[in-house]
Amino acid sequence: MALIDQEHEVDTLGHLEDRIQKAVELVVRLRQEKEAALKELAETQSAWEEAQTSNQKLSEELESMRAERKQVRNRLERLLGHIDTLGTE
Repeated sequence: MALIDQEHEVDTLGHLEDRIQKAVELVVRLRQEKEAALKELAETQSAWEEAQTSNQKLSEELESMRAERKQVRNRLERLLGHIDTLGTE
């Protein structure tokens, strides 16, 4: 009977060792996945910030070009007005 109890304890201990080893492997793998996810997050945030900066610059450039277009339109209208006055004189 004592031999059976010892074998049962050894089996239980072996089973426990296996479960602990699997748990350790899982923790290691999860830590690696976490580190990879954090790295990817940092890269994504950096890319997003660069895109935001680029977007801001392009928005400013667009507004500048619109203002310039308005100035050119006004100057052309003035010139055309001068040309019209030449034709009526």
